[in-house]
Amino acid sequence: MVLFVEKALELVKELKRSRGWLPPLKEDALRDCLADMQALFTENQNDVETHMENRHTTVHARHVALSQIRRCLLAYLYQRLMAARDMRWGFGTALSADLRENLSEQEQQWLRRYNGLLADYMSSVGMDLSRYRSPPKSLYVQVRCVKDYGDFETEDGTCIVLARDTTHFLERSQCEKLIHQGIVEHVTS
Repeated sequence: MVLFVEKALELVKELKRSRGWLPPLKEDALRDCLADMQALFTENQNDVETHMENRHTTVHARHVALSQIRRCLLAYLYQRLMAARDMRWGFGTALSADLRENLSEQEQQWLRRYNGLLADYMSSVGMDLSRYRSPPKSLYVQVRCVKDYGDFETEDGTCIVLARDTTHFLERSQCEKLIHQGIVEHVTS
């Protein structure tokens, strides 16, 4: 029974060793583990049906092995999904062809649904969450005008005059476009 568990544990170990990239799905090893689980379950069922009193220890040992194999397989599949999710955040929606080849059809389908849900959520809140990997330290930033711009209306309707060498305390989301255009620059203390 230890041999059965070792096969499943090897899947998890191999995935852990491959940090930073996602190896191809080991479908044959998964099928072998599932076949082993089926065999253990059938043996347990046969022993229980024959009411063998002296087989309780064996039945319990098989049940523990089944539980361990199941945990290893679920951990393996879950970690693969989390690695695919992390790669989506790291590389964006366009994964390379060799990386996509390492995903199973079901994993690719899950990733497409995840991308769709994420895109729907980002459009509903009006914010691109994938732009920054870490949250901003503050919602407001201090900016200094580099050149005369004139009136700038914020989202709440407040009008601010952006004149050269003036400083303002604005919401980060509202002044990002101005920073990219070179009208203002972020002042770091």
